[in-house]
Amino acid sequence: MTQPSPSDDEVDHAERVEHRWATISVAILVLLVAMATFAALHLAAMPQARVETVDPRTLHLGGEFIESNLGSALEPDGSVTVRGIGQQYSFTPSCMVLPTNTLITLRATSADVVHGFLIDGTNINLMLVPGYVSSLNARFDTPGERLMPCHEFCGMGHEGMWGRIKVIDKAAFARLAADRRRLSCVE
Repeated sequence: MTQPSPSDDEVDHAERVEHRWATISVAILVLLVAMATFAALHLAAMPQARVETVDPRTLHLGGEFIESNLGSALEPDGSVTVRGIGQQYSFTPSCMVLPTNTLITLRATSADVVHGFLIDGTNINLMLVPGYVSSLNARFDTPGERLMPCHEFCGMGHEGMWGRIKVIDKAAFARLAADRRRLSCVE
């Protein structure tokens, strides 16, 4: 049994439908490319405009990341700057004290390999790359302790690389900062 051949009207209809779907598919692709371009250019989904570098071999000898300059510091404008270093297999300082309801600038780097700086229960997530300074502004609304694991595999001791963040009341932080230049919960 043979099937009847399609009429010219049916062939024209099928071609119009195929042409319509091809046009819709191309339009969707063009829209997706336009959205990606917009996100990349307008929303600044590109590398940082300002890249800060530091020599990982001499972090401990001088500059911003010497040991006496690590931890939390109350700035003259009332904000807090926290400086830290990731190194196999620890963060220095291993426990950071931060105030509530205050603009906090986290500045960190790595002394050896790539580390991850993640504060549990927040959207704070930095990658610490040797030779570069990572910086992020944050604010904590509630006091409490939060864990700070390294989330980038950094070697055989990676699973033990944890730190802590201790968020305390703003007034209590100000009292502590009046007595010491740099704060951490490790004495």
